[in-house]
Amino acid sequence: MFGLIGKMRAQPGKRDELLDILLASIDAMPGCLSYVIARDPSDADAIWVTEVWDSKDSHKASLQLPAVQAAIKQAMPLIAGFDTSIETEPVGGFGLASV
Repeated sequence: MFGLIGKMRAQPGKRDELLDILLASIDAMPGCLSYVIARDPSDADAIWVTEVWDSKDSHKASLQLPAVQAAIKQAMPLIAGFDTSIETEPVGGFGLASV
């Protein structure tokens, strides 16, 4: 499995608008096992995204999906930047099969 955990920053006061775009774009993404978007309770402009994929290739392919491309285009003006991004190797957990 392939995992990503990232923190992005919305333009000041635009976090909820950005969350709406991200949540509306969650569709069937082949190979996506988990995709969680969360508010950072200690930072009014921060969003955490936690992803689990069956492979790194599936994640890469998802970035070419028309719905994902449209969401990226719509979201970009609302994104102030990306603070943290780490790759992980999930081994299982609630909702995920163990490898």
